Formats: sequence, structure tokens, C-alpha cells
Amino acid sequence: MKFRVDRTPVPSRRRGQGPSTRKRMTLVLVLLGLASVGLVVRAFDLQVVRKQFYQDQGDARFLREVPIAVSRGTIFDRNGEPLAVSTPVMSIWANPPEVLENEDRIPELAKALGMDAADLKSKLEQRSDREFMYLIRQMRPDRAQAIMDMKIPGVNGQREFRRYYPSGSVTAHILGFTNIDDRGQEGLELAFDDWLAGKPGSKRVIRDRMGHTVEDVEQVREPQPGRDITLSIDRRIQYLAYSALRETIQKFDADSGSIVMLDVHTGEVLAMANLPDFNPNNVRGSTPNDRRNRAMTDVVEPGSTIKAFTLTAALTSGKYTPTSPLIETSPGTWMLGGHPIRDTHNWGTLTPTGVITKSSNVGAAKIAMTLDTDLLYNTYKAFGFGSSTGSGFPGEAAGYLPVGRTWKPIEKSRIAFGYNLNVTPLQLASAYAAIGNGGVLRSPSFVKGQDNPPQQATTPEIAGELVRMLETVVAPGGTGSPFAAVANYSVAGKTGTSHKANAGGYDAKGYISLFVGMVPASAPRLVTAVVINGPKTRSYYGGSVAGPAFAQVMEGAVRLLDIPPDNVGRWYAGGPSQGGMIGATSMPPPAADESAAEEAVP
Repeated sequence: MKFRVDRTPVPSRRRGQGPSTRKRMTLVLVLLGLASVGLVVRAFDLQVVRKQFYQDQGDARFLREVPIAVSRGTIFDRNGEPLAVSTPVMSIWANPPEVLENEDRIPELAKALGMDAADLKSKLEQRSDREFMYLIRQMRPDRAQAIMDMKIPGVNGQREFRRYYPSGSVTAHILGFTNIDDRGQEGLELAFDDWLAGKPGSKRVIRDRMGHTVEDVEQVREPQPGRDITLSIDRRIQYLAYSALRETIQKFDADSGSIVMLDVHTGEVLAMANLPDFNPNNVRGSTPNDRRNRAMTDVVEPGSTIKAFTLTAALTSGKYTPTSPLIETSPGTWMLGGHPIRDTHNWGTLTPTGVITKSSNVGAAKIAMTLDTDLLYNTYKAFGFGSSTGSGFPGEAAGYLPVGRTWKPIEKSRIAFGYNLNVTPLQLASAYAAIGNGGVLRSPSFVKGQDNPPQQATTPEIAGELVRMLETVVAPGGTGSPFAAVANYSVAGKTGTSHKANAGGYDAKGYISLFVGMVPASAPRLVTAVVINGPKTRSYYGGSVAGPAFAQVMEGAVRLLDIPPDNVGRWYAGGPSQGGMIGATSMPPPAADESAAEEAVP
């Protein structure tokens, strides 16, 4: 049997053919292994090597540090009545790009905000590169919540606080106001801003892309609410002062005015009112002229109210007593270096007390010219003239008192009756408080119970004599009678009338009317200074213009503070003796609208 051999050749692998299946499998496995290793390395890099970087990047997109608003401290009056409080409000803010993505809801949002839709869209487009913009600040919480309930993408709310002043304009110049960020801008709000403001806290939160808070992560800084403060102001007396000032300004068609009341023994400010005024709850529309605290910032020439301190120097010199020597003021004019010094009447022969009672410019000038210049200058300085009172109130003026060594004779004589120097109403009240306090001067204070170190301006004996001399001013025949009289209380005070200065010298028809006094004169408790700027009626004297406002405020204050009367029935018995008028020329009392002698132009 023969076998046939198949000689068909076995096909061989041709050149150019791909790798075998095994090699393909090997290649795939190698590539998968390398990819796995790469993923492991990348994961290690992300989760270990550069973990913090990527975590920070994620936090930057979703983790936010937001402030925790704090309430500003409450301001109370001396009796615990609130004068300034903080109320919660809401501010609405938006993420402009996100709101623009939902453009169809902009008209709805604009209507809720009380805005024009086109204007709102324009503002959003101008800030489209930002993630935050305020839409409206400090809304009532209920109104803000209504907007939030609309759930417009990109619109969010933020809790804040807004200042509210229950007394409105009555205490505006004392308290000042805060700005939209609740920071003090003027007045005591500015002076005690660090104390009242507190320190806002902060916390970290996770927000979604809509800006909504998903989770509170941690508190970064604990909030510290503002601290309360109790002022020396008595809200009841403050209202009396404000009302009396407004009535006076209206009655005499005056440009402006101020009233300041101090506690004689402590220097605490019980009331301080100014006009024009403003509403601190709505500062918009007011001007710097309205907002200025004139009792602290405006200076005036004090007129005859300075004569009390000229007489203080006279008594200190030892050359004068309240009743001697006699001073000749006839014929009502005295020429000094070619310059006339005038009284409104020929008061004849006066005692030093009579110079105060009748407010004689001639008498005051003649007394001053017999005194050592340094003594006169140092006396004015001792009572605080020419220096800040140290109250700490923002923007307080120091006034102006020229250095004594520069005084020429005519200047010295004019200063003696209230020209060539400037004072603030607060300085004037403070100086008279020192007279009523046994010669002890204290810096005025706006904080109840604040310790004010005493400074001895004059001796208790001289201060007591001055009080008795000033008491004759409000007695029958004095320049303050009957305008500044307070029923059943003795009053010691001084009228003043000065011409307003202008660029060319003095305005012949422009006046400043002043009255400063203390009650009760037998043991002074309260001092009040009234300054009326620019009365435009026929009556412009300090006694008839400022005196009634003084009496009105004092009558209410002694009742509210339960100060016992010391003069019951005294006026009905004929009034106190005019001992200061020994040797005076006999003449009838001046008419009611001519009851002062302070208007002589220097």
C-alpha cells in the first residue's frame, strides 16, 4: 500500500502583518497597567501631595466667611429713658450674573424694590463682573422677607441694625447720628463710637451656587455687642429747653439760638438745645448748618455777661468791694484814647454792684483800667475762657481770648464789657456754674456720674459776693427784671447784648442777645445760658429776648427736680434791697424794651 504525501506548502507569516494575538494582549495589559499606575499616582497627588491646594480651591467656591451683625449699645438719659436704640433690619443683596441669567424675573424684583426695571437691569449689567451688590439697605424685616419669599435666583438677605432716636430733633445735636453702616458720624455717637459700636463676629458657612447658606461650619470670631451708656441729659428738661428756644426764635424772628443747662456742683450737662435743627432719623435733606451743635462750635462776643468776671478780678485785687468805691459814669459816655464807650442811659454814680445791676459799660471799663492786666487776663483764663472746656465733644471750639501782654488800653476796656473776645454758650454756662459752685470750675460732662476734677477759679468768699451782686440783676430795677424772674425762687444772673461782627467791623442792626443765670441764688443748683443770634424785632436786648426763655426753662426744671423754693413771697414784699445803687442818680426805670445797656459798639 502506498501512501501519498501532501506537498502543499504551509502558508508562512508575511512581512508587514501585525503582532500576534498574544502580543496584542500583552500590549493592552501593559497600557492598562500604566493607566492604573497613573491614576493611582494622580490620586495620591490630589489626596496627599496637593490636598490643601485643591481643598482651598473648593472652599473658595462654596465656603464663605460672613459677618455676624451686632447691636449698637443703647444711649439712655440720666433717668433710664432711651435716647438712641438699635432696631433689626434687613438688607437685600444680589449676585448680578445669576440675576441676569433669570432676566425675566427682573421686572418682578424691581417692583418689589420700588425701582424701575430698566434702571435695575442697567445697574446689574454694570456690575456683572462681581458676585455681590446691595439692592437696598435697611428694609423693615417683614418687607425684606416678602422679597426673599419670591425666591428669585441670586437675590439674598443680610441682617443688620439701624439706629432710631425716639426724641427726634429734640436731642439731635447732642446725640448726632450714625451712617448706613451704623458708625457714629457726629455728636456723642461719634465721641463714644468705639464704646457703643461693639465688634461684629464672623462665621464660616457653606453656600450653594444660588448663594443660599447650606450649613454653618464654624464660628470664627465671637460677636461682642455694643455697650450701653447713660448720659447726664434729662430728657424732660431737654424738651423744655428745646420748646422754649423754638418759641423764642419764632417770637423774635431770630436766625439761630442755643440753650445750655448745667448742674452747678457736678458740671453735668442736663440739657443742650440748638436751632436750626434736623431729624436724626432722616438725615437726608439736612445741611451742615442744621446739624452743627452751636452751643459747642459757635463763638460769640459775650457782651455784658463777661462783666461778672471783670468784677471778680476787681474784688480779687482788694481795691473794690461790692459797695465801694463809687464810680462816676456820667454823662453815660467816656472817651478813652479818642474812642467813646457808651451806656444807654446816664446812670450817674454807681457802686461796683450797681455796675452789674445796671450793666454799665462805662463803669466796667473804668474798673478794668485800674486793674493789673495780668490779673484781669488770668481771671478770665481761670474761668475757662480761651480754652476748650474739656467736655470731649467732637468739634468743640476753644473760643478766643487774646494774650494779656498784647492788650492796648482800648482793647483792655472793651474786653471788660464783652468785646474783643469770643466764647461758646457752653463756656459761658460753665464759667457761671463755677461762680455758683463756690469758685470751683469743673469740666462739663455728658456722662452721668463722670468724675470731673475741680479747679479753684476764685475764692468761695468772692464767689459768694458775686452771686449776691448778680442777684440784683433780676431784682426790680435790674436789666433782667422782670423777664428772667422765676416765681418763688431767687435768681442770680446777667444779661448781655452784643453787636454781631462782620467783615467791616460790626453790624449796626445785628445783635446777639444773652442771659446766663443760676437758681436758687441762695444755694445755686442749676445754671442756664441762653444765646439768641440775630433777633429781628424792635426788642433785641438780652434781658427781654433771652431772659424769658431762661425763666421758662428754669420754672420747669426746678419742678421736675423737686428743688425747694427759697423766695416765697419775697417779691410781694417789695423785693431785695438795691444796696448796689448807693449814690446812684435818681431816674425812672427804663422801658421794658430798653432795660439793658449792653449794646454799645466798641
